[in-house]
Amino acid sequence: MGLLDILLGRTKPVAPDLDQLFALPSAAITLQAAAGFTPTGAGAVCFATVEGAAFEQTHQEIRALLDADAEREGPPVALTQDDYGYSWLSSHRSPEQLPELVNDLHAVNSSLEANGFGPQLLCSLAAFRRADQDDRRLALVYLYKRGTFYPLCTRPGHQRRDNALELQVASALEGDLRIEKDTSRWFPLWDAPGMTD
Repeated sequence: MGLLDILLGRTKPVAPDLDQLFALPSAAITLQAAAGFTPTGAGAVCFATVEGAAFEQTHQEIRALLDADAEREGPPVALTQDDYGYSWLSSHRSPEQLPELVNDLHAVNSSLEANGFGPQLLCSLAAFRRADQDDRRLALVYLYKRGTFYPLCTRPGHQRRDNALELQVASALEGDLRIEKDTSRWFPLWDAPGMTD
């Protein structure tokens, strides 16, 4: 960063650090103790929709890589598109296999990045549930271009968030995850894989 950038208040973008995803299992322990949320086994990677043979080949490589896991049951990766035109590669594991789910998310991100699709990557998430009277859902969302996390807590019913709980969870996880300070970047990912039944 040069002197002109400093004078004009421009900042250098944070380089993506996919290894931050490996902090999720320890953060899950803190999350359960602080707010009662446990992993659901669902996770996903979101990116701007890509068409063409190069992406299809990368998608097949990711499926082959994750299919190599002999302990996995069912399809390892599902490719879907949401109502906003973004694509999601989602993975499902048993709830106690959060470390394996994190490995899946890391592998998907790394494969997309290595094959030239890094600029299209938006975020990754791991889903959690609190099995109480209101069955709340929560995702810990990793913002690829920011290198930070934020909690997304949805209330039952369509497109309702629990902002107070999100702030409580963010505060509890500051020692485990690099939390996004700018709450305007805590995007509501309605109907993201793992956030609905």
